[in-house]
Amino acid sequence: MTQTDTGRPGRYPRTTGGLLGSIIVLVVAVVAIVLVRGMFRETPTYEPEHVDYLALVASVQQAGLTPAYPPELPEGWYVKDATFTPGDRPVLDLAMTTEDDHFAGLHQEDRSVDELVDTYVGGDAVEGDPVRISGAVAPQWRTFSDPGGDHAFATELGEETLLVYGSASEAELRALVDSLTTAALTP
Repeated sequence: MTQTDTGRPGRYPRTTGGLLGSIIVLVVAVVAIVLVRGMFRETPTYEPEHVDYLALVASVQQAGLTPAYPPELPEGWYVKDATFTPGDRPVLDLAMTTEDDHFAGLHQEDRSVDELVDTYVGGDAVEGDPVRISGAVAPQWRTFSDPGGDHAFATELGEETLLVYGSASEAELRALVDSLTTAALTP
C-alpha cells in the first residue's frame, strides 16, 4: 500500500477559463438582480408646483406699487416661482416654464437696463435693434441676445426697469411682452 499523503492540502486546477466563467456568472447574476428589482419598482413622477402669481400681483398692488404682469399665460405655460421683495427698492420676479420646458422670466426693479441684462442674460449679451410692441405697458423696448440662445426685452416703467428674458424663443418672449398689463386686480 502506497501512501500519497504529502502533508500539503489538496489543490484544484486554476485556469483563465475558469476565472472568466466565474466573472460571467457573477455579471449575469448582478444584471438579473437589477432587472428583477426594476420590474417591481415604480418611478415617482414629479409635477412641479404651479404658483398663483396673480395673488402675489394683487398683494403688490395693494401695497401701492404698479407691477407689470401677464393677465394669463399661454397654453402649457406655468409660473414655477414668484417672489416680491418689498422695501425702498422693491423687486418683483416671476419665473415661468414654457410648454416645451424653456425658461421665461419677468424682473422689475429700479436698476439700470444694463445692470439687469448683465445679471440675468449675461455679460456677453449683445443689444439688437429696438422694437415697438403694441402692448399696454410700453411701446418701445430694447432687445438683447447672447450666444447661448437667451433673449431679453427691456423697457423703463416709471422709475423702474422691466426685463423679460429667458431661453424661450424670441417670438414667445415677444408675445409675453405684448400680453403684459398693469391693470388693477381685485384681491
